Amino acid sequence: MLKLFNLSLIFKGFPMKEAKSELSNILALSEENFEKYALKKRNEIVKYHLENNKSYQDFVGNSSFENWNELPIMTKKQFQKPLMERLSHGFTAKNIYVNKTSGSSGDPFIFAKDKFCHALTWANIIYHFGWFGIDFNTSLQARFYGIPLDFIGNTKERIKDVLSNRFRFPIFDLSDVFLEKVLLKFKRKNFAYINGYTSSIVLFAKFLQKKNIVLTSICPTLKCCVVTSEMLFEEDKVLLEKQFGVRVINEYGASELDLIAFQNITGEWQVNSETLFVEILDEKNNVLPAGKEGRIIITSLYNKAHPFIRYDIGDVGILDEKSTFRKPILKNLIGRTNDVALLPSGKKSPGLTFYYITKSIIEDDGNVKEFVVKQTKINTFDIEYVSEKKLTENQIETIKMAIEKYLEKGLIFNFKRKEKLERTKSGKLKQFVSLIK
Repeated sequence: MLKLFNLSLIFKGFPMKEAKSELSNILALSEENFEKYALKKRNEIVKYHLENNKSYQDFVGNSSFENWNELPIMTKKQFQKPLMERLSHGFTAKNIYVNKTSGSSGDPFIFAKDKFCHALTWANIIYHFGWFGIDFNTSLQARFYGIPLDFIGNTKERIKDVLSNRFRFPIFDLSDVFLEKVLLKFKRKNFAYINGYTSSIVLFAKFLQKKNIVLTSICPTLKCCVVTSEMLFEEDKVLLEKQFGVRVINEYGASELDLIAFQNITGEWQVNSETLFVEILDEKNNVLPAGKEGRIIITSLYNKAHPFIRYDIGDVGILDEKSTFRKPILKNLIGRTNDVALLPSGKKSPGLTFYYITKSIIEDDGNVKEFVVKQTKINTFDIEYVSEKKLTENQIETIKMAIEKYLEKGLIFNFKRKEKLERTKSGKLKQFVSLIK
């Protein structure tokens, strides 16, 4: 079979052969040599950018460094200037890969990778998906993602879908009428895996649950489901595995970096140590030991075109105590640092706490399909939901009592039933949003 996916990457100028060779060499390293490799690579990439990138040199305030822990932390705000001012010497629009982040953290920006770095990203993604028998050239993907609605953007994505061996289900309309059409496609096509935004895939699973259908009974070629970009709660994972009849894999990545973590065959959330260096820091930028919760800080070890060195991605997480240089394990991903609710008492609480408490109550009977929590004032929260019938007064009272128990009393809740929920331009659903400054 013609390997269209590989050919499409090579045609775009990405040196896939060299990247796969480099990745093979990294994977062959012993535990002892891997630590030496990681420390050497992180020092090399800093040295490279201090010598070749004026923007990074200005940011650090020096052209050399002595101590890794004294290097400043980069955030998206450092990238709010034209891309050409941020590129390293020798890189232009002609010899880089350019893309932009979705802006789900509130600070979208355009970024660049050199072509070898991007080829290595793809080599690494191909390797990780291969753990579960997925070959991008031959395995047909059912893709639950957003898509640009303008003609040019839409056409580009559709062409990419053909070259990448995937069939896309746009997720801006997830009504039962649309999901019926999705189900029909699964009956007619030999999908090998599902990939896409968690919330959309969960909605499809709830639709199957209502119809008492296990997906593999109508699509026996299905091997696994990979969810990404949004939180996956344990009860949703149980639902997905039950209704799809296949394993569910949790992926964590960032377009400007790489695959960050991918659930391995034993169920651990294995961090990509091959091309990234991941640290957990406290609020004062001190490195925390494994097992402690803090900000996720990432260094891209191979991107020479554009520095991502000690880059605060905006997420909070914990590395497992059994992590090593070669095999770091992400124990928990708590959420985004900017998804925090500030309460009247002065208490700060992760926004997902509200979401999780509400979720445990209102999804029990299958009536509520999906919902979001919005903080509109310091003491006021809107809970917007899509359901077959309106929430009862008892359910509303139970939610209020649960939140008082876990957080504090005196909070006001407005429950708003909607036909559908607002998603970002890329199609993501933000489970918690704070609208107060």
